[in-house]
Amino acid sequence: MQIDNILTREDQLGGALAVCVSDQRRADFSMLLAMLSQDALDFSQFHLPEEEQQESDKSESALKKELQIGPEQVLAPADFDMLIGQNNAERLSQSSMTSLRLSQCLNPEPLAVRDDHKHIPLVVVDNCELAVRNRLDSDKKGEGTADKPKMDAAAMYDQLNSGEMQSALQLSA
Repeated sequence: MQIDNILTREDQLGGALAVCVSDQRRADFSMLLAMLSQDALDFSQFHLPEEEQQESDKSESALKKELQIGPEQVLAPADFDMLIGQNNAERLSQSSMTSLRLSQCLNPEPLAVRDDHKHIPLVVVDNCELAVRNRLDSDKKGEGTADKPKMDAAAMYDQLNSGEMQSALQLSA
């Protein structure tokens, strides 16, 4: 039996192993197996023919369609609207909670009534201390930065480096 090239995979042997078994040539069979590569990554099952992978559409709209996701629920409307959800009680009295849920899924309402991240509800402001309320009022009027002292960060860093602040910190500790 003549083998011309180096054997790395068993598929290179073709029918040689089957011929050795049928002719009961044990020596040739064991020699052919010994000539194969010992590295598992050279086995035939790791060298399957590759087919071209088609690029799938990964856009947001395609993923929403594939996962059957409904319309996106907005966090807040562009304009201030206190009447969000005004018809929900009427829908609930006319039909059931299921139909209300269905209408919410098909046409989601905004989660908040205003699109202002700096708005603090009056209930929260009423629960604050008087000093906090005054600071909130001055911030609304634009007067909040006038009474705050300015800090010179460069001078403080120089004091920390020179050791002046370290001795003061050690005395207080």
